[in-house]
Amino acid sequence: MSLDSWVIFGLLAQFVFFMRFVVQWYASEKEKKTVVPVSFWYLSLAGTVMILIYSIQRRDIVFILASSLNFFLYLRNLQIYFSSKNGDVKPD
Repeated sequence: MSLDSWVIFGLLAQFVFFMRFVVQWYASEKEKKTVVPVSFWYLSLAGTVMILIYSIQRRDIVFILASSLNFFLYLRNLQIYFSSKNGDVKPD
């Protein structure tokens, strides 16, 4: 396996996607309850877009389809967050 620029981009994409779990875990530990901060959804969206770009470049239909669906789900969560008035999602 060679570490060309696309492999490095793919690894960075996975790292961004992984960081959403770190952010969510940290927020939950801090509050001593399960918390999903808005940054979780931003990292989810950014990581998914990066993975989608990588998947398209690699022509991997499995990850293209999964990332495409995830993109819309994360976008919808952000839309719900910004339209909600009850504050169920804790801002950063």
